[in-house]
Amino acid sequence: MVREKMLLLVLTAFLLATVSVSLAQQSDPMRRVGVLMYLNQNDPESETYLAAFREGLQKEGWIVGRNLEIEYRWTGGDPQLVRKYAAELVALNPHVILTAGGSHVGPLQQITRSIPIVFVQVADAVGAGFVNSLAKPGGNATGFTNGQFDISAKWLEVLTQISPSMKRVAVLRDPANPSGTGLFGAIQAVAPSFGVEASPIGLHDTAEIERGLTTFAQQPNGGVMVMPNGLAIVHRAFIIAQATRLRLPAIYPFRYFVTDGGLISYGPDVVDQYRTRGVTLIVS
Repeated sequence: MVREKMLLLVLTAFLLATVSVSLAQQSDPMRRVGVLMYLNQNDPESETYLAAFREGLQKEGWIVGRNLEIEYRWTGGDPQLVRKYAAELVALNPHVILTAGGSHVGPLQQITRSIPIVFVQVADAVGAGFVNSLAKPGGNATGFTNGQFDISAKWLEVLTQISPSMKRVAVLRDPANPSGTGLFGAIQAVAPSFGVEASPIGLHDTAEIERGLTTFAQQPNGGVMVMPNGLAIVHRAFIIAQATRLRLPAIYPFRYFVTDGGLISYGPDVVDQYRTRGVTLIVS
């Protein structure tokens, strides 16, 4: 009899504990976050960034599957996919959307002015019109920039140290990316002080990159500067191969370009931007 009573007490305690855990899980508010990535899904850097993003959220108590749902979309830098997936994410009505690069912030803001947008890896958020100012963004977007315009002088300084005879620099940029306009203007402004002439080359696809660099390399004393943008990152292996083939000294905006075979890089550690508290604050 005593044994049966003890068994009943243990079973009752177990059931109460189970119900308690279940109620606690149900009481946790489920949040949905949208992520619009400019990389391809199979790009190793994509998982590096997203792992840092999830790590930052987890440290604040947001666990995927428990109180957090994340919807991912990868565009590979394709403008049509950017518009398509931006619309898909907005239609899901998430609590916040994380995105990277100026080419993705603009299309999102064209679709929604109510869902909060947190951006990373944007060169000039103010100049592109994404925010009113860095101190007081206003609107529905906030985030992190890749650095101030004076980084362009550092790129030229490093490149001319590597190649003192350099008189011309090809600037690989995405002209459709509004956040890069101010940075390219800064490069053009500072280039004469280094005795260098800056010429833009588009990044729409590999054919445009190859054609532009091959034509540029026909004249001597040239170098290459790759601006930070989604297309440059998507096409980084091809760009590095072309610069090597044409024997053009090149400087890149992020360290993983060098890991992939590039000559040298100078820029911020963008992984830390994905560990942002901005998304956490909005989700909370």
